[in-house]
Order: sequence, then structure tokens, then C-alpha cells
Amino acid sequence: MATLTVRIDDDTRDTLDEMARDEGLNLSDYIRRLLREAVVPLREIDKFQLKARANAPETLSTQERHTLSLLHRILARVLPEDANDTDGDSDYQLERARVLEAGFTNEYWVEFAGVADELSKKNCARVMDILDMFRILDYSVDKLAEEGIELDVDVVSSLRYRGFDHNDALEGKMADYVQHLVADDKWSEREEFIKGPGSGNSHMTVLPTYQRMLDEYRRTMERRERVSRTDYLLNKDDLIAIASATVHPERRGPQ
Repeated sequence: MATLTVRIDDDTRDTLDEMARDEGLNLSDYIRRLLREAVVPLREIDKFQLKARANAPETLSTQERHTLSLLHRILARVLPEDANDTDGDSDYQLERARVLEAGFTNEYWVEFAGVADELSKKNCARVMDILDMFRILDYSVDKLAEEGIELDVDVVSSLRYRGFDHNDALEGKMADYVQHLVADDKWSEREEFIKGPGSGNSHMTVLPTYQRMLDEYRRTMERRERVSRTDYLLNKDDLIAIASATVHPERRGPQ
């Protein structure tokens, strides 16, 4: 049998020793039990439940449990008899109330299963900046076309919004936020794109590319004086510079 030496402070040892005595075990047997429980789980938990458990608090205060329980009991009374959607039926709501009232902490995760991870304010702002940039890029490309000024096909392609990668944790949240903004009648020019066959999925990570474009876009905007709305439009050289930023610096040829 292998031997493992672990150094802990005296207070932790005393606490563990007391817990072991409460269980009728000596300290070594008690620690072996804890380690065995940690590395040999008896039940498999699916990925959805693991994520929901990670987001759920370990404990809830009596007031929090009472409030949530009351909400479940109210729902149980107002749901139609044939209810069968995400809120479940009356029996389900009453069961959730009983779990909270009884304080079964292992079941708290169900309360938070539908609550997604947050998208930070910084990343929310980044999404809006990206959408603003692509709006100006689209307007600028169209304006040059009206004036008979041609852009290379590859440049135009590089300047088009491609959505976000739904398989990436951060970009997936950003894609959800774009859908929310468009549904709220903001950046409505993206509605057809996100409701199309691809659902706004870029199928590849695009945030680093967008960030390089955004950096170049900001440098361009900082150099100009804006008086009227049309001053936000970009010229051919501006657009070529932003399109060039889509290529990673390490992959660019000699400048």
C-alpha cells in the first residue's frame, strides 16, 4: 500500500480528528474514506447536471429558501391543468417547494439549471463595438460601390460579418447576445443573417480576427475629425487596412 504524506496546520488536523471521532474512526481511516469518496464516485453525473451543479450555490439562506419555495407554490396554483412546458406542472412545482423547505442541498442545482454563465460587461461592450464596426464597414463598402470605386473581392469578403463560433464557450455567449440585441430591434441589419440557415454561426473562432480589425478600425477613427454622419464612412485605403488586419501578423508577407 502506498504512503502519502500531507502537511496541514494544527487547526485543520484537530478539526479532522474531531470529525473522525464523531464517525467512530481514527484519523487515518477517516482521511482514507474522504480520499476514496473523492476518487471513486459511485454515481455518474451527466455533463448538463455537472455544469448546473457548478453554477449552484452550496447552500441557501432560510430567507432565500422561503422565497423560492413561495414562488414555486404560487406557480403551482396558477399553472393550467394541462401545463407541460419548461415550468412543468403543479406537482413538479410543489415538489420543488418541498425540496427547498426540507433543505435538501444536493437538489438545489435544479433551481439554477436554466441559468447560464454571465457575459461580462466588457464582453457585452465588445460585441456592440464589433457590430458597430461591421455596420460602418457595410455602409462604406456600399457607398464606394455607388461611387464606382472598386474593391478587390477578397477585401470585400474579409470585411463581412461572419457571426460567432457557437462551439466556443465565449463566442457562443456572444452569439446569444447578438440574437438578443437584434430581437430588441438593435443592429436589425443582422436579422436575416442570424435567422438564416447558419443561425449566425461562423463555425470557426473569429474573435481574435474581429479584435485585430477593431484595433485598426479604432486607429482609423482616431485620426479623423467627425462632424456629420457621413464622416464615419471609410475610404478605400481605410477598408484595405482593416481587411489586412484579418490576417494574423505572423502570416503576413513582407511589409
